[in-house]
Amino acid sequence: MNAAGSQVEEECAQYAGQSQKGFITTQGGKLLCSKIIHLIHNNDVKSQVSKVLNECELRMYKSVAFPAIGTGRAGQSPAKVADDMLDAIVEFARKRSVQHLKKIKIIIFQTNMLRDFYESMKKREDSCSATTDSWMSLLKSFFWRKPQRTEKKKPVVLEKKVDLATFQICGESQKNVDATEAWIKNLILKEQFENSISDELIENFDERQIGTLTDLQRRKHVTIQLDNKLSPPCIKISGITRDVYFVSVEVQKMIQKIKDTEEERSKAELVCNLVEWRYPRSNDSFVAFDKLTNMQLEDAKMAKKPYLTVKINKKNYSVNLNTLQANDEQGKTITIQRVPKNEGKL
Repeated sequence: MNAAGSQVEEECAQYAGQSQKGFITTQGGKLLCSKIIHLIHNNDVKSQVSKVLNECELRMYKSVAFPAIGTGRAGQSPAKVADDMLDAIVEFARKRSVQHLKKIKIIIFQTNMLRDFYESMKKREDSCSATTDSWMSLLKSFFWRKPQRTEKKKPVVLEKKVDLATFQICGESQKNVDATEAWIKNLILKEQFENSISDELIENFDERQIGTLTDLQRRKHVTIQLDNKLSPPCIKISGITRDVYFVSVEVQKMIQKIKDTEEERSKAELVCNLVEWRYPRSNDSFVAFDKLTNMQLEDAKMAKKPYLTVKINKKNYSVNLNTLQANDEQGKTITIQRVPKNEGKL
C-alpha cells in the first residue's frame, strides 16, 4: 500500500464498506498497473481468485497478477493456497466465453513457497487429460518464462528409407495369379501398422535425435517420416506392428527427455531469480554457481538434506547445508553463501 501511494489509500477509505462482491477496485497509483483489486479477507481463496478473474474478464482487462493469497498474516497453508489458486485458474481457463483476459501471473516472493506451487502444478499435469494439457502448458507460462530463441534453427532432415520387396507370381491362369496377389496383399496389410505422434517439442529435435531416428529406422525396418511444417510437428511411423510399437515408445522417451530438460532449465531460471548460491574466488570475492547447481543446492536445502556434492572449479565438494561449509576430497574447507534476492520485497 505504501508503494501505491496516498491516492490509493484515500480511495480505499472512500470505498470501504461499499463492496458487494468481496473486493474493491482502485486506480494503480504509483504502481506499474492501471487498477488494483483489493480483496476483503476471506479464507475461501479459490472463490476470491474466481471472483477477481471474472471481474477482469467483465472489465476487459488483458492481464492480472496475484500474490500468494492468504499466506501472510492470514497464515494459510501455502500448499492449500497453491491448490486453490490453480483450481480457480484452470476452471476459468476452461470457459469458452473467455475473450479478453490473456495473461494470469502468480507472484511468489518467498522461496520456500515455490516448491508448493511447483508440486501443485506437477500433480495436475500428471492427472490431466489431453484436453487439459493445453491449459497446463498455459499455466506453466505463468510461472516459467520460456527463453527467447536467439536464432532460427536450421531444419533437420530425416533420410527416407524405402526397402522394396518385389514379388513375381506365376500361375496356370490369370485367375490364380490374381488370387495369389490378393492373398499376399492381405498378409502384408494384416502385419502393417502406422502410428502418428504429434508434439510441439518435436520441433526441438536436433542432429542427435535425428541420428537416433535414423538408427531406429535402420535396425527395426520401419519407415519414419518427420513433418515439421505441421502444427504441432508430427512423426509418422510405419511398419510391422511390434516394430512400430517399439519405435513409438522410443520416440515418446525422446520427447519426454526434452520436456524434462526444458522444465529443469525453466525451474533453474526461476530459482536463480529468487535466490543465489555463491562460492569464494581466490581474491576473497564470491561468484555465483551455475543455474543448475544453484537449483540443486536450493532444492536440497528445501528438502532439509544435510549434504550435497557439487563441483567447484572442477573439484568435488561436499556441502554441509546447515553450516554452509564445503569440503573437497583433500580436506580443504571453504564457506559458501546463500543470498535471497527478493525476500521481503513487495
